[in-house]
Amino acid sequence: MIALETIMLGVAVLVIISVLASKISHRLSLPALLLFLFIGMLAGSEGIGGIQFDDPFAAQSLGVIALTFILFAGGLDTPVSEVRSVLASGALLATLGVLITAGIVGLLCIVLLGFSPETAFLVAAITSSTDAAAVFSVLRSQKVGLKGNAKPLLEFESASNDPMAIFLTTSIIELVQHTQMPVTDWLIFVVRQMVIGVVLGYVLGYVTGKVMNKLHLEADGLYSVFTIAVVLFIYGFTATLGGSGFLAVYIAGLVLAMQNFIHKRSLVRFHDAVAWLMQIAVFLVLGLQVFPSRLLPIAGTGILVALILMFIGRPISVFLLLALSKFDFREKLMISWVGLRGAAPIVLATFPLLAGIAEADLIFNIVFFVVLVSVLLQGSTLVSVAKRLGVTTPLVPKPQYPFELVSNSNIKNELVEIAVSADSPAVDQQIVNLDLPKNSLIVLIARGQEIVVPSGNTTIHAGDILLVLADKPSLETIRAYIASSTNGANTASATT
Repeated sequence: MIALETIMLGVAVLVIISVLASKISHRLSLPALLLFLFIGMLAGSEGIGGIQFDDPFAAQSLGVIALTFILFAGGLDTPVSEVRSVLASGALLATLGVLITAGIVGLLCIVLLGFSPETAFLVAAITSSTDAAAVFSVLRSQKVGLKGNAKPLLEFESASNDPMAIFLTTSIIELVQHTQMPVTDWLIFVVRQMVIGVVLGYVLGYVTGKVMNKLHLEADGLYSVFTIAVVLFIYGFTATLGGSGFLAVYIAGLVLAMQNFIHKRSLVRFHDAVAWLMQIAVFLVLGLQVFPSRLLPIAGTGILVALILMFIGRPISVFLLLALSKFDFREKLMISWVGLRGAAPIVLATFPLLAGIAEADLIFNIVFFVVLVSVLLQGSTLVSVAKRLGVTTPLVPKPQYPFELVSNSNIKNELVEIAVSADSPAVDQQIVNLDLPKNSLIVLIARGQEIVVPSGNTTIHAGDILLVLADKPSLETIRAYIASSTNGANTASATT
């Protein structure tokens, strides 16, 4: 039996190597998750580490917990103020887009590759969601951003399409396991999962925000502990009542993001860190679960499925659902190409293994190969494709303030960031001459990498980010005056 000290040492070494590897991924313009997978495979039984691990139940259990926290963090970190303009398009891509992509890929796998319907649609459903976190890590490493509404659309879609893919996968497995189930019973199962998930996610997310402002805990660290317990409770309670726990935790995170609650900024960062730890853990474990020798025989099939997904399934769903949107042809092409697969598909690939589905091993290996091809091909060409399509813009680094913004339950005033657009009437004006409400204060100005402490004669420049303290009505007035309607403003999640 392996000593506990040895296990702790091994886990620590693998996590440290993964964190350091994220630096290498930036230089290579590849998502860090790809290196996490390789590290897990190298540490496995067929790699130099020689760690024997073939436990689908343990891999799935860790994967479910990891996805729960990843989805909650995705909802909590969703920039609600930025996604309002793309809410309809994002919701379409995250729901109908997943269904259309899965349907097209499933049908083509049956026709072109001779898959059985069960295998074809399970592979299609499992690989139907995207991971834009991997995309933006590549763009950030190259100091490249995306123009217009493409960025908020992709952020919202990627954060919200995992629950749909999870829901679709579990529904297909349920249908395969109960072939005699009447269609009406299956539809009831589907509707029950969605309705209970959405309702409980909304209610529990709303209640959590209100409760946190009433707790008044003595130790600040206990708020993080409380939110961890809340995430686990929301998933477990919803699943126990027959709803989709994954959908519930995402909705809860999204509802919390729309509220002001104590220590909001620090809790968002905390759950971002938890999500990163979960991604590292799940990719390392699933890397250990993969046997490279089993991938070679299905390499050709895996590549074909990946190409069908990237060049047919995803583009058709994007162009179809965004046909009436304001996105132009080049933006739609870019959105189509930004379809990297992440943690969710590989975790979902363990579900058929434990469900006893025929050809479950084949499904797992194909999905793993599809994720690998997607990350290698799309991840390595992302920046060059964006530049060729002319949809890039210089990435403006987020300002680093010389103090910590801490929110509390006394939500009278808010401390927010407002970007000064080039066509703002405030440009080249001194603060003393700005027509600002009396109960407002410009606390700091972020100008590139410089932090300016303003006075009355400080001149506002285009591109400045103003840190403004005011009540909510005043902030709306200031936004309308300083930020143009096309540029908008970034709301810093801090209150005072």
